[in-house]
Amino acid sequence: MRLLGFSGVRDVDVVSDTTLSLVEAFQRSRGLIISGAVDTITWLRLEEAGWRLGDRLLYLTRPYLRGDDVAALQVRLSQLGFDPGRIDGVFGPLLHDAVLEFQTNCGINADGTLTRRTLLELLRVTPTVGERTLVTELRDSATKEVKDGPIVVWGEGPLHDAIVSQLPTSLVERPPVEATIELVAAMANTQGAAGVLVILPTSTVDGLELHYWASYRSHSRQGERLASLVAASLTALEDAPRLSVAGMSLPILRETKMTTLHVTHGSLENADHESYARAIARTVSEFFHN
Repeated sequence: MRLLGFSGVRDVDVVSDTTLSLVEAFQRSRGLIISGAVDTITWLRLEEAGWRLGDRLLYLTRPYLRGDDVAALQVRLSQLGFDPGRIDGVFGPLLHDAVLEFQTNCGINADGTLTRRTLLELLRVTPTVGERTLVTELRDSATKEVKDGPIVVWGEGPLHDAIVSQLPTSLVERPPVEATIELVAAMANTQGAAGVLVILPTSTVDGLELHYWASYRSHSRQGERLASLVAASLTALEDAPRLSVAGMSLPILRETKMTTLHVTHGSLENADHESYARAIARTVSEFFHN
């Protein structure tokens, strides 16, 4: 934890108020659910946060390399006008192509790998002062969400079931409830889904929480727009629930490459399910398929 800038922990095996607050601070900074517990997701993000640009070779491999060094590479390339895909700290095909294009433009060996020579050239040409608009943000802002692909709907509970019943069957793909996040994301990515909607009940939420992708130095503007539209449609209801909208980097938001809305909700009165479901289904359907 000290290596990550969260000082004050002498023994991370001892659970103290200080340790708890530092874990919560890290989770907050990474857009994770704030629990104070070092669960699997938090531990993986802690490991990723330990990498700095230049610590290792970066290249396309399976599974994809992940870390803060990858995110730093994405930001620098995006500042220079090369499109590495979303700034998510994942070295995928788009980042490989961006590195390849950068190397070609610089007249150095073009193999898509961040070598020491490539890094030195990247540091030389990247602006060191001032903020530069990221090409990824421009692309995301200009993206039109009207697509032919299905809406992948995954989750469980009465609200999930009510929403599915409100959406046209021909527009929906439903992974099994027991599917893993990786399977749901792979299904959406390989099928070219228009978007992903996740609805999950939880005892820790009062009302509804709407989450879209946000992490590192970027966020999904289309995801934020969708979450805001859904919130507006729910607020207009006579029996409007308590709502919150926030950008997060939950695994399903990070792994899916299209606009994804993650909805968690607490206990809801049975009479509310249908009205909430109609509002959410109508907004989501219009957003993705107009």
